Amino acid sequence: MATLIAESAANTPPPGAPASDGRSGIRLRRSIGLWQLAAIGISSTIGTGIFFVLSSAVPQAGPAVVISFVIVAIAAGLTALCYAELASAIPVAGSSYSYAYATLGEIVAFGVGACLLLEYGVSASATAVSWGQYLNEFFGTAFGFTIPEALAAPPGDGGYFNLPSVILVAMCCLLLVRGSGESARVNAIMVAVKITVLVLFVAIGLTGFHSGNLHPFMPLGMTGVGVAASSIFFSFIGMDAISTAGEEVRNPRRTMPVAIILTLVVVTVLYLGVAVTAVAAQPWQKFNGQEAGLAQILQDVTGSSWPATMFALGAVISIFSVTLVTIYGQTRILFSMGRDGMLPPRFAKVSPRTGTPVWNTLVVGSGVALLAAFVPLDELTDLTSMGTLVAFTVVSAGVIILRRKQPELERGFKVPGYPVTPVLSIAFCLYLIYGLHVSTFVMFGAWLAGAAAIYFGYGIRHSRLAQQPAASATAASATAASATADAGSAAGGEGEKAVRPVERS
Repeated sequence: MATLIAESAANTPPPGAPASDGRSGIRLRRSIGLWQLAAIGISSTIGTGIFFVLSSAVPQAGPAVVISFVIVAIAAGLTALCYAELASAIPVAGSSYSYAYATLGEIVAFGVGACLLLEYGVSASATAVSWGQYLNEFFGTAFGFTIPEALAAPPGDGGYFNLPSVILVAMCCLLLVRGSGESARVNAIMVAVKITVLVLFVAIGLTGFHSGNLHPFMPLGMTGVGVAASSIFFSFIGMDAISTAGEEVRNPRRTMPVAIILTLVVVTVLYLGVAVTAVAAQPWQKFNGQEAGLAQILQDVTGSSWPATMFALGAVISIFSVTLVTIYGQTRILFSMGRDGMLPPRFAKVSPRTGTPVWNTLVVGSGVALLAAFVPLDELTDLTSMGTLVAFTVVSAGVIILRRKQPELERGFKVPGYPVTPVLSIAFCLYLIYGLHVSTFVMFGAWLAGAAAIYFGYGIRHSRLAQQPAASATAASATAASATADAGSAAGGEGEKAVRPVERS
């Protein structure tokens, strides 16, 4: 496959200034710092799983669900290191899509983009679905009334139309169109709340620790542990959300790797603490179908409603922040695909006032709201795991390919133990993919078939590579690379180096 010398990341402007993509001149504003970026990662992770996934994962693995979390944490940790290297080398919007574009070529990148859209869209829907459960738990314990189950429960689980999820998505979209910096600040506050709530759960829940609840530890064998691990993997998409913000981060080469690793450490410690506390405080058979399960555990342990009320309120805030960040990530992936010509130009437009892709936010919000309102929760979580695992596999492969093709490229972080680390990451991801249900593979195949139809019907004819002759691209790249180098020198070495995307044959 021939290669096209082209620029995929332009120079880093001063903090607060817009970031040019180096390709089309369309800009996103750099307004996000380290702690706000880490909050994005933590927010998109904590809540997508731990607040409701135990009700489906524990019946599959029993108390050994703790091992499932350990397996997933190892796989996510290996992948996080790969993300950290690529994020420091290619700090642009688009996450795995942009990395695949630079290392594996246009058609693979489009497929990865489709996986990411599935991952983020379905993940946002899955978390929004559970918002009504915790909202009812809070209303019930604090005020003595609840939203009718038909309007608050997940579809297929007693509900028909999940109204709270639609309201939640609308509020998130309203905040996102106001600007990424403002959204990040609000999100950082909500992350502090959710961490406090989970620490409170562990502190109170451990008072109800009963070793008898841990026996038998693995009632369904290692097969159950693997199946549970596959289904909960979607709860570790935080580092992917961080990489979608590459063009809106100040000093991305140093900030993004630190934020990714910080996110993984915080999330893993909290997840394991909550999982151990939950299965020790309640018999594993009671988790099956349990609504607002963690709040119920607190109420059973204390015999009082106030801890459950506080926890339910914290969960309401937490799930809001998760939905906010996952919708944010999806809009930035659409932005990158539109900018590359893979999707119509409207997806690459940003508001001149707020610097945000308003159209993308409206499109994503509509799709997420429809899924959350009408699709059962279990089907949503498995599809999210599939999209996440495929994207993680591509990122790990991208590290190996970029090391071989462009060893001279400046990297703010390098994967330790290369090439063993990315190879192990790929192996873990494939193992978890193997544990997913057959129906998930069928739905995922149908999604990819639809994506292929869009690519061959539109993207292949309108993409940037299709419209830019190789000779002119090379000349443009040389000019852009020179400008980048000059800007980097003036900014003390902060310029971003050129990356050579793979051209389709």
